[in-house]
Amino acid sequence: QVQLVESGGGKVQAGGSLRLSCAASGYTASRNCMGWFRQTPGKEREGIAVIGPNDLTIYVDSVKGRFTISRDNPRNTLYLQMNSLKFEDTAMYYCAEESRGVCYPGPRSNFGYWGQGTQVTVSS
Repeated sequence: QVQLVESGGGKVQAGGSLRLSCAASGYTASRNCMGWFRQTPGKEREGIAVIGPNDLTIYVDSVKGRFTISRDNPRNTLYLQMNSLKFEDTAMYYCAEESRGVCYPGPRSNFGYWGQGTQVTVSS
């Protein structure tokens, strides 16, 4: 059974940092494209970063230069290092596995397995 479990969210002041983790079980995550999404109430879930099986990464402009996606293959864990956090980064963050063979941060429908989410709150 495939399972993704996020952790590492919390409250931080603007300019601070957090590292999110996503532990995968039931399959070998390193063979797949994995991504991070985020969602705020009333808005669509948006993809922000992906990492391919060859470790190629893609970021959306709003997080480029501040966030880093990576993975630890022996631990089967995906990470999102978030630096220089802004108030507008406040959201529920989700990790997901891409399932249609197109490694890009979206659309949401391309991603088949999802974690339950972890909340990040940035105070200004």
